[in-house]
Order: sequence, then C-alpha cells, then structure tokens
Amino acid sequence: MENNKEMLNQKLVDMAYQAMEHAYAPYSHFKVGAALVTESGEFFTGCNIENASYGATNCAERTAIFKAVSEGYTKLCRIAIVSSSGEKTPPCGICRQVMAEFMEEDAVILLADKLGIYEYSLKELLPAAFGV
Repeated sequence: MENNKEMLNQKLVDMAYQAMEHAYAPYSHFKVGAALVTESGEFFTGCNIENASYGATNCAERTAIFKAVSEGYTKLCRIAIVSSSGEKTPPCGICRQVMAEFMEEDAVILLADKLGIYEYSLKELLPAAFGV
C-alpha cells in the first residue's frame, strides 16, 4: 500500500514538472506546475499564466483545480506543486483557500524540490480556512 502511495506521489510530481514546461512567465521567469488527482482517479494539470496586469495572473494550482471543476470533478484528494526554482514552493493564500473549497482538510499537498517530495495536509497549510 505504501509503495502505491509513493508511486502516485511520484506520478503527480512528474506530471507537475511536465505541466511547468507550459508555464507562461515572461515577467517573473518563475515557472510553476501542478498536478492533481480527483477522488475518482482523474488527473488534471496546470501551470502558472502571468499577465502584464499582475492581478490577472493565475497560479498553477488554481489552473489545475479550475480545469478539474470545469470538467465536473469537485472532489479533489491530492495535488503536487513544483517550481523552476528547484526549491519547495508552497501554494499562495488564494490557492490554499481554493483548495479548501474542493478538498477535505486531510487532503494531501505535495511539494517537491531537488532533494525529495514532502507531504502536507491542507489543514497544516491552512489551519483556519474561510467558510469552514
């Protein structure tokens, strides 16, 4: 069972790195990729998409989540996040709140860097979510 979880984690991280290659980051040059799996086993990816009007920028995590939701999947259980920095890149506050809308508090958030994959629960990253 543990091996299956590790394989799933690695698959999500690999998918997130692939998604990162599509990032549109001409202003910050900071590329981010995300990959998630739904409760029913569907996979979705996303990348950050910047805009000259910074408020119109969308994070990789929200891109992946919105893709899943737009296809009818609202129960998400695990998401991986990677960045071009090579360091762990935790989700921003807005992304954490969006995660709280579609993930249970024990949902898994994976952050990867050059040394490994780190696992957090949504509750650890957002202990007092709005509306929960």
